[in-house]
Amino acid sequence: MADPQTRSEHILVVDDDARIRQMLISYFEDEGYRVSAVPDGRGMREVLQNSPIDIVLLDLILPGGEDGLVLAREIRSRSDLPIIMLTGRDDVVDRIVGLEVGADDYIAKPFHLREVLARLRTVLRRRQRSPEAAKTETGIIRFDGWELDPERRRLTMPDGQEVALTTGEFDILTVFARHPGRVFSRETLMDLTRGRRQEAFDRTIDAQIARLRKKIEPEPGAPTLIKSVRGVGYVFTGKRS
Repeated sequence: MADPQTRSEHILVVDDDARIRQMLISYFEDEGYRVSAVPDGRGMREVLQNSPIDIVLLDLILPGGEDGLVLAREIRSRSDLPIIMLTGRDDVVDRIVGLEVGADDYIAKPFHLREVLARLRTVLRRRQRSPEAAKTETGIIRFDGWELDPERRRLTMPDGQEVALTTGEFDILTVFARHPGRVFSRETLMDLTRGRRQEAFDRTIDAQIARLRKKIEPEPGAPTLIKSVRGVGYVFTGKRS
């Protein structure tokens, strides 16, 4: 059992199953985390409005007409708060959709508590600082008028507007921007940004790059910054300055 004073991270659990909420509360509090747990979107909004939250564990199937995908989109439209989706469905389509709306990870029920803890810690570490950034330069990266600040985790458009990126999107862009012209396989990108996991799959990276292109490419359907390399992966072609 961890000393509650050793951690400050605040976890928000959104799940309509009272047993799962209580199980996660007990387990994570024993590990020293602060935990708030609610059954639906209304409760989620109240907590987010009144408390600083570091990560959300969000069930896919919820009552009241607002499922986890709807709530994930709502969170992502306002912030880059890390999201781990929880669901009883073991369907690749649901998993891909969850990642496409901006979730950082996805765990199918039933799950082992130690696995949830490991995933949560991984996402929080990535949020604090990406693995690739920790190994290389730390200054602002400029390309094609854009500015990428790995320390502050900020991306600024050529006109000065800030672009909100999820943790995964930011980590992928950082890897690309540090190595223009280098072709990365999907497996390498997963190793550098998410960490290899048994159930990791190629569409995870594809979904995040598709979202990233929508945010930085003038024409996402005809990308000029992040190009696909048939049979291999992706390459960043932005010009650094």
